[in-house]
Amino acid sequence: MKIKKGDLVRVMTGKDGGKEGKVERVYLVDRRVLIPGINQYKKHQKPQGEKRPGEIVTISRPILVANVALICPKCKQPTRVGYRYLESKKMRVCRKCGEDI
Repeated sequence: MKIKKGDLVRVMTGKDGGKEGKVERVYLVDRRVLIPGINQYKKHQKPQGEKRPGEIVTISRPILVANVALICPKCKQPTRVGYRYLESKKMRVCRKCGEDI
């Protein structure tokens, strides 16, 4: 997958389109990423006795990788990711400015 934990991404589609955030977790099998504050839903929790009352909790759900674009740290533009081999190391490259990510 071309997007990794800690990358700054912009949501391109959906209800949160245009928002930016850092990737907190990557789900490789499902091809989804978790971005705090993006794709938030409310969950109703039942009371669990006297110590924990019922409440409405806001949680962030993972979003598909196809709906986000990586923000290049050099040119600050949403971009696709390319690859370049440098001394037998695979480096991610910005497709717009050509700089390493």
